[in-house]
Amino acid sequence: MATSVSKLLKSKKSEILQNWMTNQLKDASLREDLMSNDELREQSTELLDVLLNNINDTNLGEPESQDFEPVSEILAGISISRARQGFSPRETGIYIFSLKEALLIALKNELAKEPETLVNATFQVNKLMDSFGITTFETFIKGREEVILRQTDEIAEISTPVIRVWDGILALPIIGTLDSSRTQVVMENLLIQIVETGSSIAILDISGVPAVDSLVAQHLIKTVSATRLMGAECIISGIRPEIAQTVVHLGIDLSNIITKASLASALKTAFSMLKLEVKSSAQKPKTY
Repeated sequence: MATSVSKLLKSKKSEILQNWMTNQLKDASLREDLMSNDELREQSTELLDVLLNNINDTNLGEPESQDFEPVSEILAGISISRARQGFSPRETGIYIFSLKEALLIALKNELAKEPETLVNATFQVNKLMDSFGITTFETFIKGREEVILRQTDEIAEISTPVIRVWDGILALPIIGTLDSSRTQVVMENLLIQIVETGSSIAILDISGVPAVDSLVAQHLIKTVSATRLMGAECIISGIRPEIAQTVVHLGIDLSNIITKASLASALKTAFSMLKLEVKSSAQKPKTY
């Protein structure tokens, strides 16, 4: 009578779990700062329980079987959680492949006298666990991409602050490359602040933009146009000599936009447009 591989694995559950934990804990890259040993054991126990509860001799070599959907769901949750916690792909890979090693050791120890059954079972377990490994990596990458996108959005929000420098005057210093997605954030932040503050002048300072090409210029023109539609005038400051030369060389028309070399000059122009005058309060020394 052929040995039931699924029943064999279920009967060796405690041994498999112990070997799996040993494999994980002996790895030099284990991150105890991200997950304690108790949490790791709890996570491993849950996955092994679900795997052994859903495995049978029919689906053992069929990773696409619907029986393993609960396993895939748990693996997806673990992978995304590890991606968010800061685990590396290697550490996440070791987690699932060290389980495969523990399963194969259990088969080898129990089926040593049944070489044909051992070979077939080894092939099926390899196929099953390799498929779970692919699922783990795919989900991990998706989770890491979500983290990167969220961080990119947060950085974009932080790097495009709208500053109220005076009643009716807003300033938005732009640092770094200005692409389509960032332009959208710039416009949204600026337009929201124009509405909330009732400002009539907005200064876009591009001193921190490393280079201006035709694409960047188009993004700036779009921002100026959107600002004007809200009833505010826009001034672009930080026009360095090299940027001015590039704009002329590219044939970009900025003649209908107020441009200034520095933020101070732009602010002075804004005061003039609002008919404001700033004077020093220091008294001049008397002359006799």
